[in-house]
Amino acid sequence: MDFAFSEEQQMLREQARSALADRSSPERVVELAQSDEGWDPALWKELASLGWTGLSLSEEHGGSGMSFVDEAVVIEELGYALYPGPFFSTVGLALPALRDDEELSSRVASGDASMTLAWAEEGAIALNSAAGEVRADRDGDNWRLSGTKILVPDLNAVTDILVIARAGEDTGIWHVPSGEVETQVLTTMDATRRLGRVELSASDARLVVEPGSADEVIEDIRLRALASLALEAVGVAQRALDLAQDYTKERKQFDKPIGSYQAVSHQVADTYVETELARSLAYWAAWCVAEDPEQARRAVPAAKAFAGEAAVAACERSIQVHGGIGFTWEHVLHRYYKRAEWIDSFEGFGARHRAGLADLVIPETSPTA
Repeated sequence: MDFAFSEEQQMLREQARSALADRSSPERVVELAQSDEGWDPALWKELASLGWTGLSLSEEHGGSGMSFVDEAVVIEELGYALYPGPFFSTVGLALPALRDDEELSSRVASGDASMTLAWAEEGAIALNSAAGEVRADRDGDNWRLSGTKILVPDLNAVTDILVIARAGEDTGIWHVPSGEVETQVLTTMDATRRLGRVELSASDARLVVEPGSADEVIEDIRLRALASLALEAVGVAQRALDLAQDYTKERKQFDKPIGSYQAVSHQVADTYVETELARSLAYWAAWCVAEDPEQARRAVPAAKAFAGEAAVAACERSIQVHGGIGFTWEHVLHRYYKRAEWIDSFEGFGARHRAGLADLVIPETSPTA
């Protein structure tokens, strides 16, 4: 079996790296992170014009009909560029719920819509937890949603929100335009990915996934989201590695590049090894999400746990290698570090995912008498 990237995937990576180098440079990322808006709507339309928002959508829905593995290449590059926009929330979280909704998925593919998923509530933060207290009630032929959702990703940058709610005892997913409900963007550690709060007060909503049919969709969303973040973490780790490598070649002490000293070079080497392993696990997870959903239940938590921790460690080592300048607000490294910390904590830290993985792969045994 050939595990190398195809020629098309290599071209897609080169296109993504080139486009984002111009449009999402470190200077531009800092500018957007410090702005009130936090993102660039014009860039979102450009990403859509390149076909990135609809890579894995069917051609009937305005997409390219490619696989999640192809999408994975772009997601890694977006992590490398620290893209401050709603790609993860739209493609990683919302898209699986739109598989049967031609109107909404076509709007995503064209760039006319950016979306997020609202699932978390007080006491029910995990994606695979119960829908919580937000209720969906029929009003004739319409639906109305009531309750509060918290920790909604990219709420500052989306036109539409998909809400997980309960109708009676069953869980479903509904769509509401973000401009028609009360929202509050919160101050969070990572200014390039802002979280928010949604207040639903008998708000008009359109049904997207029927109550009683959403559990499988939510699990698909969870696997796709965790795989996406593992890929994004690889991009973050690679960027931290590249920054460290460049600096160790340029910075000199005692007339020698600091990379010639083992105390520095070993840290860079450790980051290289961990980043490559994280990349292997992340693309294995992406392939499983695309081709083998049953195996994805094992591959995805393994990738998320390792890649999230590898990205954090890569940033910490890179900051240390940079010395005093690495700790300054002006240097972009602290922004990558904050994104890495956010990824690592999403849906629980690595220990939680490894524990879940152990439950899957280690058979239960009964105590002997």
